[in-house]
Amino acid sequence: MEFSAPAGTNLFDRAKIVGKATPRIDGPLKTTGTAPYAAERHDVAANQAYGFIVGSAIAKGRITSMDTSAARSAPGVLAVVAAPETKPVGKPQFNNAPLFGGNEISHYHQAIACVVAETFEQARAAAALIQTRYDRAEGAFDLEKAAPGAPLAKGSGDKPDRKTQGDFDAAFAAAPVKLDARYHTADESHAMMEPFATIAAWEGDKLTIWTSNQMINWAKRSMSQILGIPAENIRVDSPYVGGGFGGKLFVRADAVLAALAAKAAGRPVKIAMQRPLMANNATHRHATIQRLRIGAERDGRITAIAHENWSGNLNGEDGENGTLQTPKLYAGANRLTANYIATLDLPEGNAMRAPGEAPGHMALEVAMDELAEQLGIDPVELRIRNEPQTVPSNPQRRFSDRHLTRCLREGADRFGWGKRNAKPGVTREGRWLIGMGVAAGYRGAPTMKSAARIKLGADGHITVQTDMTDIGTGSYTIIAQTAAETMGVTLDRVSVELGDSDFPVAAGSGGQWGAASSTAGVYAACLVLRRAIGEKLGFDGDAAVFEDGKIKLGNRTIALSDVGAMSAEGEMGYGAFKRDYDVGTYAGHFAEVAVDAYTGETRIRRMLAVCDAGRILNPLSARSQVIGAMVMSAGAALMEELAVDKRFGLFINHDLAGYEVPVHADIPHQECVFLDTLDPVIGPLKAKGVGELGICGPGAAVANAVYNATGIRVRHYPLTLDKYLDRLPAIA
Repeated sequence: MEFSAPAGTNLFDRAKIVGKATPRIDGPLKTTGTAPYAAERHDVAANQAYGFIVGSAIAKGRITSMDTSAARSAPGVLAVVAAPETKPVGKPQFNNAPLFGGNEISHYHQAIACVVAETFEQARAAAALIQTRYDRAEGAFDLEKAAPGAPLAKGSGDKPDRKTQGDFDAAFAAAPVKLDARYHTADESHAMMEPFATIAAWEGDKLTIWTSNQMINWAKRSMSQILGIPAENIRVDSPYVGGGFGGKLFVRADAVLAALAAKAAGRPVKIAMQRPLMANNATHRHATIQRLRIGAERDGRITAIAHENWSGNLNGEDGENGTLQTPKLYAGANRLTANYIATLDLPEGNAMRAPGEAPGHMALEVAMDELAEQLGIDPVELRIRNEPQTVPSNPQRRFSDRHLTRCLREGADRFGWGKRNAKPGVTREGRWLIGMGVAAGYRGAPTMKSAARIKLGADGHITVQTDMTDIGTGSYTIIAQTAAETMGVTLDRVSVELGDSDFPVAAGSGGQWGAASSTAGVYAACLVLRRAIGEKLGFDGDAAVFEDGKIKLGNRTIALSDVGAMSAEGEMGYGAFKRDYDVGTYAGHFAEVAVDAYTGETRIRRMLAVCDAGRILNPLSARSQVIGAMVMSAGAALMEELAVDKRFGLFINHDLAGYEVPVHADIPHQECVFLDTLDPVIGPLKAKGVGELGICGPGAAVANAVYNATGIRVRHYPLTLDKYLDRLPAIA
């Protein structure tokens, strides 16, 4: 089935289940600790052994020798898989870092060995006995130093990623009001609760991995390329994922080593990557350096805007594109965006929740705040004055549905923005300096082809099977809601099975495409089943009404439980008409902070997000997604930073004790409001994702609030005390 034109009126416009706040159907499993996460799948393969990963002690160079003899003879050891004895595995298109094999070292904590033993403790003890010698090489670990010589990154069609429109240089030179500022964002860790974990088992030449992965079909194809075996010989199963944020989009060393170790040991092997390896062995969000130049008329109308971004990565590829939102958010006839990428020998940078836009907003939205101050215009009003009618970087392209101005106005109303003192550093409550900040948010809303299988049981019960994943986002529930609505049954008459590569291929969880795409695939499968039921019973399945567990057409009514067992598969693809539109999500983000006038300690007092993201499929889980993203964005603004040891090329705070993330006490009050508008261009449910929109802008709102509270502008994030303590206003 193809979605080939904007959606008209359909059954979801009179929905009884879709769009209603619904507790997660997987909630009881998670709250009772019985949801089967990857490392806890004790029943899926008998006689599981334990693997323990050894990481490289250097960041760049070669292994000159590795003595594994003591480890191999240690108690309980079944096998040792050593990189120098193993041909480098294949590297799929999504991975920049080598996953295993050979003597070359590309980054710190690169997997160089795996010890397999009867118990975890035996494997860990034996791993400590491996003696490795290296020939260390000089590496590049400093983005600031490497950025000036960094070449342009590759854009679409492998062309240099530099785009211009109009004459930016002339327009900027002529502008009566100018801003030219640089902003820095830090390397960040996904810091998900569940580590990378895999159980691998071979049956002849067929491999099954029970793992924690966001994209099942990608994982299956990647494992095929990595191991050099046919994809049809691989099964990937990941029904529950304990957090991913993009870090589990791609196969990591745990899956590769579990497969190799299971082959070497001749029995199933379980590996849960040790927490201290997570930051350096896996991926992270790249640090950025961003330059914003904005020229405006005195009335606030932007005439010129340039956004340049520098980041670094292994192989000089796949950087953090901080300019992604800039072509879409604000009007301006003369424009320039450019991305540069340096080759660094740090661990691999890759996708993390809203890659590009999340750090990009930290620069663009603070720059807009600075421009508003120069102009003497309210920051909310400045954004509204620069609201475009068509896509600024491509005026021939329309927005599918956009209500950013409404988000900002309603947010300002709800938040009490009118009480904000435009003069920074003067509002006090006792020892606390008080400030408010605002930021706009944009995140694209792509869709991907997605399929599902729908089974009708003899008792009228509906079962949905699709390889879609649930990474804590509520996929189980919105998929059940979609099937229940389309098949006309109550929610308790629907079961959902996810995350198995034996099921039809769905979109997976990433890029904010999961909700809209997977539910559309389920809807398509339900329509195929409805038509098959109609064909079996001799009526038009499209014309019939499915409701209350019955099928109604004219004077004829049949109970769904009388149809008999049936099954159908369907897939939703998307037509070329969507290329004429920019399909995005929008938000107005507001924050209030209190800064201790004596110590500089910053406390977030309240946050608000007003979101425009199409139909909200489940307001309960959607709110959870947005407030969780707001917390992550606040973390990036105030505390999250992988500290680079530029001597030895590693992230030195590589565990949850040293890498700071926000906790409940850091963010006492959050509010999330959905406009619940409908976007007929996105798909049949007129719904978009929200999980990444929520992280695009809140951090900038916090940074702007800190400035409003203190009068100190910091452009190097996170806003830690060392960057402004000595500049706090004098205490009266």
